[in-house]
Amino acid sequence: MARLAVIGGSGFSTLPGLEVERREPVKTAYGETSAPLTWGRLDGCPLLFLPRHGDAHGIPPHRINYRANIRALADAGAKAVIGLGAVGGIAADCQPGVLCVPDQLIDYTSARLGSFYQGEASDPPLDHIDFTEPYCADLRTELLASAVQAQLPLRAQGCYGATQGPRLETAAEIRRMERDGCDLVGMTGMPEAALARELDLCYAALCFVVNPAPGCGEGPVTMAEINANLSLCSATVERLLQTLTRQRRLRDQATTP
Repeated sequence: MARLAVIGGSGFSTLPGLEVERREPVKTAYGETSAPLTWGRLDGCPLLFLPRHGDAHGIPPHRINYRANIRALADAGAKAVIGLGAVGGIAADCQPGVLCVPDQLIDYTSARLGSFYQGEASDPPLDHIDFTEPYCADLRTELLASAVQAQLPLRAQGCYGATQGPRLETAAEIRRMERDGCDLVGMTGMPEAALARELDLCYAALCFVVNPAPGCGEGPVTMAEINANLSLCSATVERLLQTLTRQRRLRDQATTP
């Protein structure tokens, strides 16, 4: 079975239900990962887990070593990667508690190392990846099918707007993003997705809305609101992941002689 990897976002410094086999610090040619890499099994399915913001959720979005994280997962044998992400809702039907598997994104970040190709002698040969469809269709389909199996509502598409952070956006910035076609706003969707594509990893985002985007709700966005909604979303995300890994395990058993 091709090993699945999960990158934990806000609220997921650990992955409940994961049977840990080993946990090791990893240093790559691009530096150290956000936290030690965990090898384990979720519902019997081999899985790698890495918390994007570190064990103590202390690494802000613009300081994450995305290149080290993605390189380490690929080196550890990952072929498919699910990036969990807490997001703000821009579209009217993206209210707190909604889960979404986006199919498009717009990158508003700046000054992040967004490629493994930096012109260094040790870099791999330059490749201009096709990024027309930024997320892996097969893994998106798998997530959507798992939601049906688990009887969980899941928004089947959407455009993710990746902002620099760590501050939240202004109301005017959100209005611009809405005009651009964004349904969700987050801070970690890029360059993670592009780096995964450069290494030919099947990457999909599983987003959960924890607040109305600035200007889309009543009053300012508060961390109390975000944390409360994180708690509400966590059980649903866990259930969806467990359903997906169970289906993967059963499918593998059915095809193994």
